[in-house]
Amino acid sequence: MKQLLKIAGLIGVTFGVVAVASAQSTFHKLSQLQWSFQQEKSASDSSIVFHSPNSNILKPSPAAELDNAYGMDILLSNSGLGLGAFYRHQYTEEIYGTLALSVSEAKDDNEVEYVDYYGQTYTPGKINRFLLIPLHVGVQYRLFADEIVDNFRPYVNAGVGPTLVFSTPYDKEFFSSLGYGQAHYTLGGYIGLGAFFGIAKDNLSGVNIRYYFIQIPHGLPSMQDQNTGAIYAKKDFGGFFITLNFGALY
Repeated sequence: MKQLLKIAGLIGVTFGVVAVASAQSTFHKLSQLQWSFQQEKSASDSSIVFHSPNSNILKPSPAAELDNAYGMDILLSNSGLGLGAFYRHQYTEEIYGTLALSVSEAKDDNEVEYVDYYGQTYTPGKINRFLLIPLHVGVQYRLFADEIVDNFRPYVNAGVGPTLVFSTPYDKEFFSSLGYGQAHYTLGGYIGLGAFFGIAKDNLSGVNIRYYFIQIPHGLPSMQDQNTGAIYAKKDFGGFFITLNFGALY
């Protein structure tokens, strides 16, 4: 009987130890599950996802449209006033191609103009008037495109092309003399520095300072010496011009 009681006691102690171990194991597993749940919850709470109201914000912006332009030029020089027209085509952000046609007057450096009693102007010894009509194909390069704001756009430019020098007799009235004019052709060109102003997207305005290279190798009769009767020929028809540009973009 005592042995049976001992066996029963041992069995009870064994079951107790097993129960305690099982309880500890279960508690440990529950603790791990609770810690894992808290970690996941914490990670979920700290993850904040932002959504932009603009669905295209991450999409690359389309390339800027190229701007073409056309307009008129007003030319100012020592010889007087001139008018012209231009066309401009943009190839890149910095490089443009241009086509320009203008009409301006050219005078001899030795001319001295007087005003008579009736208010009429005249130049003693002058033989011919000259009209310059250049047609130039050019290139324009914008400076500091990424460093200067768009309301001031400096550039350098150059052009080359045929030039018509039209001479008319000075002793006839201007419009009547056109019928007696003679055309002379040569190759000319220019280099310049200028800038466009303003931020308007549909119009263009600026100023360009150019030096024209226009030569007639054999020269054209221009002035006659009042004392000796000697005739002087004009060979150089170039010089500095200030060009005011007004145009429209499209």
